[in-house]
Amino acid sequence: MLEWVSEVFWQERLWFPEGLGWADLEDRDGQVYAKARDLWVALPIAVLFLVIRQVFERYVATPLASLLGLKETVRRRVTHNLTLESYYCNTTKNPTQGSVEKLSEQTGWTERQVQRWFRRRRNQDRPNLLKKFCEASWRFAFYLLAFIGGLVALIDKPWLYDLKEMWKGFPTLTLLPSQYWYYMLELGFYTSLLFSLASDVKRKDFREQVIHHVATILLISFSWCVNYIRAGTLIMFMHDSADYLLESAKMFNYARWKNACNYIFILFAAIFIVTRLIIFPFRIMYCTWVYPVTLYPPFFGYYFFNGLLMVLLCLHVFWAALIIRLAFRFLSNNINSHTGLGRHEVVGRRREVRPRGDGRVRGGRTDEKWRDKEKRTSSEWPRYT
Repeated sequence: MLEWVSEVFWQERLWFPEGLGWADLEDRDGQVYAKARDLWVALPIAVLFLVIRQVFERYVATPLASLLGLKETVRRRVTHNLTLESYYCNTTKNPTQGSVEKLSEQTGWTERQVQRWFRRRRNQDRPNLLKKFCEASWRFAFYLLAFIGGLVALIDKPWLYDLKEMWKGFPTLTLLPSQYWYYMLELGFYTSLLFSLASDVKRKDFREQVIHHVATILLISFSWCVNYIRAGTLIMFMHDSADYLLESAKMFNYARWKNACNYIFILFAAIFIVTRLIIFPFRIMYCTWVYPVTLYPPFFGYYFFNGLLMVLLCLHVFWAALIIRLAFRFLSNNINSHTGLGRHEVVGRRREVRPRGDGRVRGGRTDEKWRDKEKRTSSEWPRYT
């Protein structure tokens, strides 16, 4: 059974254009080509990345956070209440008003005490800023080094300047040492990110992150097996060109360096839109989708490879919408700061805040709810890897 599956999976008509096959990728005359078995090297590299990450976060990122003035606030722990804790863990973390009234009767607490307990209990589960800063620092370090390494590997290659050169001589494209290590390190890093998703800070785009990492791993692996090495290196280099800016903006955001964060984020947004929404679909995908059919008839690998690129493009559009929204928010905040209008003044002009007899606020938010919202803003930062 396994032998039959292997034969069907590796049959040449799925992976290569008509007239080409695995025999064309056999090493000969001193020429070395990519092999599927080489991909196993990425697994120990991924484990090594996980180990290096722990050392980096403890001995580099944590002292750097202290140097930038990141101070972690001590959160007040809630009073232990078995009824509320059971409801929080087994039912929901955000009870409705009707549930609050029932819980108030069961515990003998007032509704406001129950609501305050749930707010503080949710705050306890939120990851602290130091953990977020360390994660962003690790990704920043890798993306920056990967961008520099990709630039060194591609700067003298003709397909960086003329994308049609990526198909010259296909599939007998000789594997260079720089391409080998660029591929293995990138594949190992994204595999390590997939392994660490369960322990990392869970964000709103968690499902998109899983889809992105799986699609990236499949894309890197497939392009390696069928010797789409030149196209693969260009795609990885293009993605690395903006990611380190996002992670550095996150670092400054967590450290409360707002001006530096805003300026870097605006620069990142501009580069992201140019590379992911213009160069990627209209230049790179053109040379993987349109140009190859002038050389070879379409085959399964052609559709599979471009299908994965379409998945990435859809994720780019999704994240671009988040980025543009955040960019407008930063710009509006800067305009308000220059005109002397703070956030509370703007909200006060829009909605009148009138106290009620039970201490709550009609038509506005209490200060505690403002603080609760502020703690959630950092979770809106997309991660795009």
